[in-house]
Amino acid sequence: MAVDAAQLWTLNHRLLTVVLDACTTELAELGLETKEFFVLAEVATSPYPAELATALVIPKASVTVYVRSLVAKGFMRREIDDADLRRHRLALTTEGEAARDRALSALAKEFDRRLDRIDPRDRTELQRILLSLLDR
Repeated sequence: MAVDAAQLWTLNHRLLTVVLDACTTELAELGLETKEFFVLAEVATSPYPAELATALVIPKASVTVYVRSLVAKGFMRREIDDADLRRHRLALTTEGEAARDRALSALAKEFDRRLDRIDPRDRTELQRILLSLLDR
């Protein structure tokens, strides 16, 4: 029996959406919208706005809006890049790190609740499969 790639994609997307939806209240209590959370979670790896846009696959204009909001909320700050004084690096504040960590914990808890439904060996296999799908 052939597996329908579109159906797998849809199921994966649905699972991620359900997990995010289950955490919306906790994110809101932290003062975060869902997309702001993704920016907050990615900034340590991609500290420049253009890199964030590429990593998150969202328009640069959207990143600008999210960054502006996160800076206003005190979760992030802009710093001059010592290597290139024309560029600004983004960095999390202590409050931003705490909000990111609490949001990640809430998402992990909800996702773990769902992963508990499958056998530990299947969980390991799922990790292996997902990592292989992410290899370029």
